[in-house]
Amino acid sequence: MTLRAILFDKDGTFVDFDKTWGPAAFRVMSQMARGDRGKLERLMAVSHYDETIMRFRPSSPLVAGSSADYGPLWAEAIGVPFSSVVTEEMDRLFVLEGIAALAPIGDPLAVMTDMKARGYVLGVVTNDSENGARHQTAALKIDHHFDYIVGWDSGHGRKPAPGQITAFLDAYGMKPEEVALVGDSLHDMHAARAAGIVAVGVTSGPLVPEGFADHADIVLGSIMELGDWLDGRKAA
Repeated sequence: MTLRAILFDKDGTFVDFDKTWGPAAFRVMSQMARGDRGKLERLMAVSHYDETIMRFRPSSPLVAGSSADYGPLWAEAIGVPFSSVVTEEMDRLFVLEGIAALAPIGDPLAVMTDMKARGYVLGVVTNDSENGARHQTAALKIDHHFDYIVGWDSGHGRKPAPGQITAFLDAYGMKPEEVALVGDSLHDMHAARAAGIVAVGVTSGPLVPEGFADHADIVLGSIMELGDWLDGRKAA
């Protein structure tokens, strides 16, 4: 069946995870630690963060998770009870610092302009906050191309559960086989599979596991190869 819509994960898909969140997260952790070096070191430890290279290790819960996932670890590290107050402060700081360090993968504007010209409905489904996704897509000047943007806090759950995707299918009245999700993690592929849509993997993220292709319908190097794949799919 012909594709009518393409959903995109954000970090590792059209936002460079390491270049953006490496420096941004260090600044967020520093602010959450309130100048206390011991708290900062505990935050880095639970986040599997390497200060010497300003990057997360592949095992980090921040690579594919949301602040709801790793928020309890951060709260414990800084010695406060975990609550929505903690995640709200984390998300607020991540929005600010994520914009300051924002680095794209390839040319998202060219890709989204092309996809829109082809007539696709476009969306973003991310484990970042919705506010963070909206700010970053605006900073990349691609927000106007997206018909649907949801985050972990939009009320549809978070990947690998399929809620963000099924909410899109319901809202736009599309069949699963008419929709594809482009993403860089197993969370993305599992969410796509659970929703029954086409799973398009990209290897531009920080955590591409061995056997990634086994969980995807197609694996591309990055979103820059998406147009060629769609052309080939149409010709087949």
